[in-house]
Amino acid sequence: MAKNRESRPGGGRDSGGGDSGDNRDEKRKGKREGKKTDRARTEKESEWQERVVQIRRVTKVVKGGKKLSFRAIVVVGNEKGQVGVGVGKAADVINAVKKGVADARKHAIDVPLTKANSIPHPTNGIGGGAKVMIRPASPGTGVIAGGAVRTVLELAGVKNILAKQLGSSSPLNNARAAINALSTLRTFGEVARSRGLTLEQLFN
Repeated sequence: MAKNRESRPGGGRDSGGGDSGDNRDEKRKGKREGKKTDRARTEKESEWQERVVQIRRVTKVVKGGKKLSFRAIVVVGNEKGQVGVGVGKAADVINAVKKGVADARKHAIDVPLTKANSIPHPTNGIGGGAKVMIRPASPGTGVIAGGAVRTVLELAGVKNILAKQLGSSSPLNNARAAINALSTLRTFGEVARSRGLTLEQLFN
């Protein structure tokens, strides 16, 4: 007895067993959009630069002996007004740096820059026992700073500035003091909006 092909499920070309042309087009479109999103995310991440300020071996006394680990101080920035300082601790240097980078990106701040790649006004910052004094400079001055403060300013995108470390010489405290100083910066537009004035009224 011959089998009835019409009664077999999915036997014809027009059956619903496979994806239709519209579904295939939607899947291809979704894959293309996903690739574009991944490419944009990779380009955004590649803009960030990482610099290790200090790596120290830390000894912790526990029951039964001493436990060795590494502490890494990392500064990340995109040289476009965003910078952050992070600390990472791990049993090896590589993981400590990775944790430091993640912590720095998590606590990144926005720095307002002028047309001369400087800061809008003088500012001071405090981090632990360290104090940092930062002053704007004219074009062509360069970054006059040292230690961890210089690293923070360069990765923030500042090109002309004067800075001085006061007090503690700890790289971590000085880096945090620089971040504290940069976080207090405000532009003239922000000051005018906070006072409910226009820029003309603010200057007059």
